[in-house]
Amino acid sequence: MASEMPQRSGRAGLVAAVVVVVVALGLALTSVFAGGAIVNDLGLAGGQKTAWKNGTPQKAPPAVLAAMDAQAPVPTQGGVASALQPLLSVPQLGPHITASVVDVSTGQTIYSSEPDAAMTPASTTKLVTAAAALAARGPAYRIETRVVAGAQPGEVVLVAGGDPTLAVFPTSYYPGAARIDDLAKQVKEALGGQAPTRVTYDVSIYTGSGTGPGWDADATTGGSGAVMTPIMTEGGRQKQQKYSQRYPKPDLQAAQAFASALGVPANAVAAGNAPSGAKELGKVQSAPMARMVEFMLQESDNVLADALARQVALAKSQPASFEGGAAATKSVLEGLGLPVTGYGLVDGSGFSRNDKLSPALLTAVLAMAARADRGDLHTIFSGLPVAAYSGTLATRFLKADQGGSAAGLVRAKTGTLTGVNSLAGVVVDADGRTLAFAFMADQTTNADQAVVALDRVAAALAACGCH
Repeated sequence: MASEMPQRSGRAGLVAAVVVVVVALGLALTSVFAGGAIVNDLGLAGGQKTAWKNGTPQKAPPAVLAAMDAQAPVPTQGGVASALQPLLSVPQLGPHITASVVDVSTGQTIYSSEPDAAMTPASTTKLVTAAAALAARGPAYRIETRVVAGAQPGEVVLVAGGDPTLAVFPTSYYPGAARIDDLAKQVKEALGGQAPTRVTYDVSIYTGSGTGPGWDADATTGGSGAVMTPIMTEGGRQKQQKYSQRYPKPDLQAAQAFASALGVPANAVAAGNAPSGAKELGKVQSAPMARMVEFMLQESDNVLADALARQVALAKSQPASFEGGAAATKSVLEGLGLPVTGYGLVDGSGFSRNDKLSPALLTAVLAMAARADRGDLHTIFSGLPVAAYSGTLATRFLKADQGGSAAGLVRAKTGTLTGVNSLAGVVVDADGRTLAFAFMADQTTNADQAVVALDRVAAALAACGCH
């Protein structure tokens, strides 16, 4: 399977504890950054962190813990190896697992096992996509969807810009999304008393296939993804649910939804191209790139991830396709000075079994995002799910024998495909040191057992003084 559908379980009695200790990581990271303003931008202190659940922002707790000592000792390589190697060698993780652990403040490698190996990353790919999108477009960038006058009387042209989040539900699935009905209202006002009779939709900004190479057969039908088109409503969802079925032609459906808002019948909607220099009748903008990245990481949203990879392509003057997004992402990573040995992405979501990344690249991305001079990347931290509290980690780290001691202390991106399990993020160890980690197993046979095994490794790192 190509999805990361969480297993639902009760967590009564745990959340109160988690919402206190979750602040520890945010305040530990405070010592990494220069000044409170940066921390506020990160959303890591003062209750600014946003947790998302099924498209709804959940208010986080206020800061209640003291910041860590900036002189907290760095764990030794031998100490970390002694703590992690037995847990990384368990049969639940299969015969092949790679690892990288880095001290966030210094960039020093604390532990590694085949750190440059080309591994199937699954959804940990989204960390790389997030970094590339933020670096290429900037945190404040918004994707525009425009409408222009058509060549024929009564014709209006909906010009796709690559925004998959356009809202049609009463409450949009994506926070801050632009609304189709708002766009239609603008067009009606621009036309005055003239009633539109035809809607053309221009999707020429994208090229190539709408499904990625190496995607599983259920990638666009199982509720975790959609055929990639440059205009969609609600990520192609038919219902306001995370794993809702998606429309088989999301661009056509979006155009028909826009036509309906204008009072134009569905049979008067067709694909086409906008005339050169046509008069603009209206436009709307997506939420800022920083917010889209945050939501994409929290909820592991595959459609949003692949849409953002195409924004990287457009920013780097590459074709807005799977191939163009992958090439542009590599170019941005190289420009940032990140290690691309083992890089072989073919999509931005991690859906593809053909994707390859190294654990060293993942920890390098996390360490760079913590630098005071990389404010454009700080949203990566506020977007990471928190153990036993938010996003794709909300139902993990819940029990003592499943890494529960690290509840609230681990922020990480999960990755799951059949036979592949990965976890990459940041953790505060027992001495208050902030560490970035990536653990990647590509020959697992039981996903549930592999998930628990990875959580135990992360919990051991959180408990480690390791001198």
